[in-house]
Amino acid sequence: MKMLIASALAICLGLAAISASKAMPLAPLDQAASSDVIRVAGGCGPGWHRGPYGGCRPMYNCPPGWHSGPFGRRCFRNW
Repeated sequence: MKMLIASALAICLGLAAISASKAMPLAPLDQAASSDVIRVAGGCGPGWHRGPYGGCRPMYNCPPGWHSGPFGRRCFRNW
């Protein structure tokens, strides 16, 4: 009988703690975006992008009909 009462008490306390916690409160939807935030490409800045291993690499702009090479340093013709 003591075990049943202790289990019921533990379950009730656990449910009370779950309902009272606010791990992620909801934010209002009508907030305007802050004007002091500057969007950049993946955190690297303008003219740069993230490489396959997460490092910042420069963006080389190849002309139409060309594509950048494996490391983005040369332009190769599309075939």
